[in-house]
Amino acid sequence: MILKLDLERLQTPEEVREFMAGNALVDFQLTSRSDAYDGVRRLLVRLHYLNLSRPDKGLVRHFAAKITGLSRAQITRLIRQYRQTGKIKDRRCGPGKPFRRRYTAADIRLLAELDETLGWPCSARARRFMQRQYEVFEDRRFERLAGLSHGHLYRLRQSDTYLRRCNPITKTQPVAVAIGERRKPHPGGQPGFLRVDSVHQGDLNGAKGLYQINIVDAVTQYQFVAAVESISERFMVPTLRGLIAAFPFVINGFHADNGSEYINQQVAKLLHNLHIKEFTKSRPRHSNDNALVESKNASVVRHYLGHSHIPRHHAALVNDFLKDLLAPFVNYHRPCQFPVDKTDEKGRVRKVYRYENVTTPYQKLKSLAQAEQYLCDGVTFEQLDRLALATDSFSMAKTVKETRDELFREIARRDQSAA
Repeated sequence: MILKLDLERLQTPEEVREFMAGNALVDFQLTSRSDAYDGVRRLLVRLHYLNLSRPDKGLVRHFAAKITGLSRAQITRLIRQYRQTGKIKDRRCGPGKPFRRRYTAADIRLLAELDETLGWPCSARARRFMQRQYEVFEDRRFERLAGLSHGHLYRLRQSDTYLRRCNPITKTQPVAVAIGERRKPHPGGQPGFLRVDSVHQGDLNGAKGLYQINIVDAVTQYQFVAAVESISERFMVPTLRGLIAAFPFVINGFHADNGSEYINQQVAKLLHNLHIKEFTKSRPRHSNDNALVESKNASVVRHYLGHSHIPRHHAALVNDFLKDLLAPFVNYHRPCQFPVDKTDEKGRVRKVYRYENVTTPYQKLKSLAQAEQYLCDGVTFEQLDRLALATDSFSMAKTVKETRDELFREIARRDQSAA
């Protein structure tokens, strides 16, 4: 049974009060919001709500809530709208439109490809790499990513699109190697002060793995790596001579840890013949004396050659990769972070890493004051520029990764054939 109530006959607050007293146990509910709003408006007009006393206004609010099924707060908002405009309208709008996305799914997939190629670098190095790829090599794919901020880079790395493209692997933390005159070298902002360390590729079933000799300039972070079968005099002296000759600037200092492969008469004689003035070694309980090259052991050597065993007889094969591809990529395409010394309020000197100081070793060398004076005889920046711009950084990174993977497949094939 459907009952129809004619509420239009209620013309005064007294009639409303009597009506409310007679149906206190009855509740009303309108199925249409537009009908409810229209009913409230007509009620307010009919009863001259704005001219009522305070108690009568309360009665009308209570009555309106009862016959419409709206809450007291909703009725209050509708009455406020009526008081301000004389009308009651549904002010609800449709669903909000999402903000326009600045970085597309293609950008995120390109970032994932770059991270996978470079091995998930830190945000500063990844940003500088993308910026150089766009500004120096005019790679239009990186147009938007060239302006990516630190924070948003990490947000994109957490997106579903990124995680479907690649799953970053947590890198093994580097093992600190305590590292021979007993003092810390002081380059004074000049290139040519080298740090050196050895990295062993481990033993397997009693067979020795090869060693990598990692040598880094303290100021520009120019870096060269070579593989040797062992750290004996037969291999170390010619390898060190070749590594030192590879630097485009004059070498003035050589710093090593306390390993006997460097602190010996043969190496001292080699440095004397090469007219290298300073030969220093790390101090006891000062592990930071050789921290730069140790960090490069992890971020470069271990990153590209890993921790697994590589038999020593593959040293020549690995050396070709290190010399022909890794060295040009690291020195001319891979951005590095360069610290700035900052003294705090307590007088302590701390190193601060700013994004504007993230650049490649070659660009760091060129940025030094009167940089031409440090170059070796016969070496010019025009020659080095041609080498640096021979290919774009992203293509070079992909070539390094693909060649590295092929190198390990070739090592596996040779070992299987030998077995």
